[in-house]
Parts: sequence; C-alpha cells; structure tokens
Amino acid sequence: MQPQEYLLSGALGLALAACSGFRVFVPMLAASLAYRTGLLQPSAGFAWLGSWAAVAALGTATVAEILGYYFPVVDNVLDSITTPASFIAGTVLMTAALPDLDPAVRWGLGIVVGGSTAGIIQTGTSLLRAGSTLTTAGLGNPILATIENTLAIVGTALALLLPALAAGLGLVLVLYIATRLRRWRLRRTNRRAAATPALPSR
Repeated sequence: MQPQEYLLSGALGLALAACSGFRVFVPMLAASLAYRTGLLQPSAGFAWLGSWAAVAALGTATVAEILGYYFPVVDNVLDSITTPASFIAGTVLMTAALPDLDPAVRWGLGIVVGGSTAGIIQTGTSLLRAGSTLTTAGLGNPILATIENTLAIVGTALALLLPALAAGLGLVLVLYIATRLRRWRLRRTNRRAAATPALPSR
C-alpha cells in the first residue's frame, strides 16, 4: 500500500471511532455493511464484522440504542454501559481499518487512538446528559439524544465518503472536549481545596 492509503485507512478508522462516541452501534453497523457489500475491506481477523450475523446483531443493537436514549432513566443507565462499550467499539473500528500492519501495531493504534477518541467523546456526552438531567429534570434529554443520533449518523456517512475531513473534525472535537474536561476537573479540585479547612498552625 502507498503511504496515502495508510493515511486514508487511519482517517477512516479514527472518524468511525469518533462517531462511536455518540452512538456505539451506528458506526459499527455502517462498517459491517461496508464490509459485507465489499465497499471496504477489513484487516486480517475482522472478516466476521462483515458477516450477515454481525449485520443482524448490530442492526438490532443500533435500533435499541437509538430508541433507548429517548426514555428517562434508561438513557442514564445506557451511558454507564456505553462508556466502556464505546472504547471497545472505537478500538475495533480503528484496528479493523488498518490493513497490512503488524498486529501489535494495529491493536496499539486501535487502543490508543481509536479507543481513546471514542472514550473522550462518550465521556463528554455523558456529562452533558447528566447536567441536562439535573437542570431540566430530564426534559432536555430527548433533544440531546436527537443531536447525538444525528451526529452519529451524519458523521458515519461523512467518514465513509470523506474520511480525511471527518477525521479532522473528530480530532477538533476531541481536543475541545479534552480541554473542557481538564478545566472542569481543575475547578472541582479548586473548590474542594477552598472547602477544606486549613490545619491550625502550631
């Protein structure tokens, strides 16, 4: 493969991994259909992702996940499940998109790049939902779910059509969320420090 082909494969994997931070199964289903129809070729060991069994299972899971986020309480339960699941999905999608590489390198990139990308975005959306639950008593959660569903579907389509552009947008989003999370943690640390009474000096 030419260097640009490796870059495009990596961009595709990164973009799909980013989308799995919004909805775990939407990009997984899209990748499965792409592998099933021959639009894309999975790397060694991931032929199962293009099987009819995988398409059926991922299709069912996709519908359940999308609808589940419209129900109060269920959406917060789903967040606790999909946070680790998004990391796994991001890792699989990134690794499956990187052909002709040493397995250790592929899995390493899948975990570090794909898994981390999906995990950071999922963490950001989970915190947004928790904030919406507290401030709107959950009434704003369906709006947030609709936005996430749209981003997952549109982002996945963009990843398949223009992977480099989708990967760039995904990286920008990851950097933004990571910066916001860092500031949030610093504020929490400072508040705790301010609330802790100072020890009397001897």
